[in-house]
Parts: sequence; C-alpha cells; structure tokens
Amino acid sequence: MATTSSAAHPVHHRGWSIAWGILLIVIGVLALLMPGIAALATVLTLAWLLIFAGVVEIVHAFQTHHRAGFGWKLVAGIITLILGICLLVFPVAGIATIALWIGAFIFVGGIVRVILAFRVRPAKGWGWVLFDGILAIVIGILIAWGWPASSIAFIGLLTGFWLLFSGVWRITLDGRAPVADGVLSHAT
Repeated sequence: MATTSSAAHPVHHRGWSIAWGILLIVIGVLALLMPGIAALATVLTLAWLLIFAGVVEIVHAFQTHHRAGFGWKLVAGIITLILGICLLVFPVAGIATIALWIGAFIFVGGIVRVILAFRVRPAKGWGWVLFDGILAIVIGILIAWGWPASSIAFIGLLTGFWLLFSGVWRITLDGRAPVADGVLSHAT
C-alpha cells in the first residue's frame, strides 16, 4: 500500500535523519581516535560562532542606538567578538580554559547532587543521586588535577562521545517503525 502525505497523516522521512546519525557516529569515532584534532575543531568552531555573534550584536547595537541600553549592547558585542578572536588566535589556551570551566561545572554540580541526595533520602533511588554526585566530584577533581596537560584529550574525547551518542539516539529514535495512526512505535 502506498503512503500518502496529508495534514492528518504526515509522512516521516527517516532517511535523512538516519544518514545524519550515521555521519555523526563516524565523526564521533574519528574524534575519539584523534582527540587533539577534535578539540581544535571544537574550539575553532566556538571561536567562529562567537565572532559571528559579536558582529551581529555590534550591528544590532548600532541599529537600535536610539533605544536605551545602546552602550551595554555595544560592550556586550565587543566582548563577545574579542572572546571569539582570542579563541581563534590562541586555540590551545582556549581548549585549556574550556576544559577548566567544564571541570568546575561538573565539580559544583556534583556537590549540589550530593546535597540533593541527602535531602531526598530515604526516597527510592537516592543512592544513585549520591553516587552521581560523588562521581561528578571525582571527575571534576581529576580534570583540575590533570589541567592543563589533559585539556586537549578531555575536550576531544568529550566532543567525540557527544557526537557518537547524538548519532546513536538519532538512529534509534528515527529508525522506529511508524504505525497506522502516524505515531512512531516503540519497537527498536
């Protein structure tokens, strides 16, 4: 039976999404095999995004110069632009800085989850929250301990795993078979 597209039953084209998932998995595996290149690509992508955002913010500030907050908009755009340029000119320092910020975020998140675990105790699963918090604290300490020497590997591997799992969930989600009412089934 042929599938038709209508407003009531839209056709879901899974091919492109599955192809995108496969591409993400391949790039993720390459990033895991070459974390230095992945870290450099990550920081350079962020640098260009910040440069673009800074230019857009500066242009927007001048386009709305007659409104309140012109100076603040302009300063925000200039700072964003300078940050992007610094990452572009000094990518290794950018990688180290990003790694340290992520490590600090993971560490603080771990402390919050440990506190949360004791707040929800004796609820079912509180031990998993505690385990997650302790693990995050240990990972944050390990990142700080190995910083800055481990920064390139850390950012590269983080990028690789993110790309890999992004590809897997796209394939898993979009690879499901559609059912008659247009809702995707839960079969994988």
